[in-house]
Amino acid sequence: MAKEVMNVVMFPWSAFGHMMPFFQLSIALAKSGVEVSFVSTPKNIQRLPKPPSNLSTLINFVELPLPTLHNNHHELLPEGAEATVDIPSDKIQYLKIAYDLLQHPFKQFIAQRIPDWIIIDAMSPWMDNIAQEYHVPLMNFSVFSAAAYTFFTPVHLVGDGKIKPSITSPDSLTSAPEWVDFPSSLAYRSFDAVGVYNGFFKCNASGMPDVERVAKTLNACQAVAVRSCPEYEREYLNLFEKLIGKPVIPVGLLPPENHKGRDPITDESWIKIFQWLDEQKPRSVVFAGFGSECKLTKDQVYEMAYGLELSGLTFLWALRKPDWAADDVDALPSGFVDRIHSKGVVSIGWAPQLEILGHPSIGGSLFHSGWGSVIETLQFGHCLVVLPLIIDQPLNARILVDKGLAVEVERREDGSFTRDDIAKALRLAMVSEDGDKLRVRARAAAVIFKDRKLHENYFGKFVEYLKINVAKKEK
Repeated sequence: MAKEVMNVVMFPWSAFGHMMPFFQLSIALAKSGVEVSFVSTPKNIQRLPKPPSNLSTLINFVELPLPTLHNNHHELLPEGAEATVDIPSDKIQYLKIAYDLLQHPFKQFIAQRIPDWIIIDAMSPWMDNIAQEYHVPLMNFSVFSAAAYTFFTPVHLVGDGKIKPSITSPDSLTSAPEWVDFPSSLAYRSFDAVGVYNGFFKCNASGMPDVERVAKTLNACQAVAVRSCPEYEREYLNLFEKLIGKPVIPVGLLPPENHKGRDPITDESWIKIFQWLDEQKPRSVVFAGFGSECKLTKDQVYEMAYGLELSGLTFLWALRKPDWAADDVDALPSGFVDRIHSKGVVSIGWAPQLEILGHPSIGGSLFHSGWGSVIETLQFGHCLVVLPLIIDQPLNARILVDKGLAVEVERREDGSFTRDDIAKALRLAMVSEDGDKLRVRARAAAVIFKDRKLHENYFGKFVEYLKINVAKKEK
């Protein structure tokens, strides 16, 4: 007999684009009566939202201190840096070393807990040894879309664990992979390909390229859960399952809680901004936001500012203060705020994104096309203007454009864009007659993306899979 209460341990990679989907998965599991142990570092756990009070007894946060790294008496990671958002991109390789050093304390925790399942990201290949020693099945949870994961599925690695020359250069990334057996524009632009190739396929200070981490994770796991649904990307879910030869389980989109049911906004500056939004016409305002992981250059921020101004549209821009800016004033072009005071609002720092997107005056979104933001935005039926910058974002953008759900900002061969490119894309999506079909499709997509019953049904099947396979283990 299976235990009355199933226990699952979560171990995400130390990036908020990973921890937040794992947190949302934890909430959904707890609502299904599953006990969850969410394992991360102290500072990361402190920065997560608080779970609903009625679920607090089912979600246990387990803090494992991140080891300090030294090299010739110099710290390789800044003090207090525990997530990718805390460090420049060239330091992420050292975060992987520290993350790998969590192996021993994590093993001690598993030895004490002996959970029914361990659900992991794709960055801890050493988890296989722990799972085998304590006879706990592993599940990989993908924070990426099935399309993006399919692109990165190293079919040349799955099975024998040896690298074969399937992707040997950045050019290999600029066309759809040979294993995608249907028409697809799933590929990187040449200006994105070099960074992706260096970051994913080349070795780093941790001693293991990311492609190998993913391959070993897929080999070790019994199944892969994907935050997606067949209604959006059935062909990629089917292909992914075929490629890895293991169950690929869509858990639904895990749409965030309805904004009306969330904590009220108490920040005075945001209360005023929402009052301003209340005065705007329905679906007339563009929301521009690029989160905390995308570190924009000065040229990018300034051209974005001029582009928003040039579009003539009403806008709300949530801008993270760039590292290169001495202060908030320096973060924007001289005189910009004064010129746009009647048409736009800029807020520098934290922003309540879901509450903004759910406001009736918001009609479009200029953003990076990260998968979590795609889910949040499309549930409200907004027009999408995408400016992809890192990791899976360009792949998500290709699929959105393919489906007629987004306009992608045009770029030069070096990846740069101008204010005219921004303004043109915004006007096409928001007000141009040529954008009529896009706006209709976005509203149609919202029917799927906000269908809680649909996604709860997929999630229920996922929980059933977990329970059945726990029962098999215990027989």
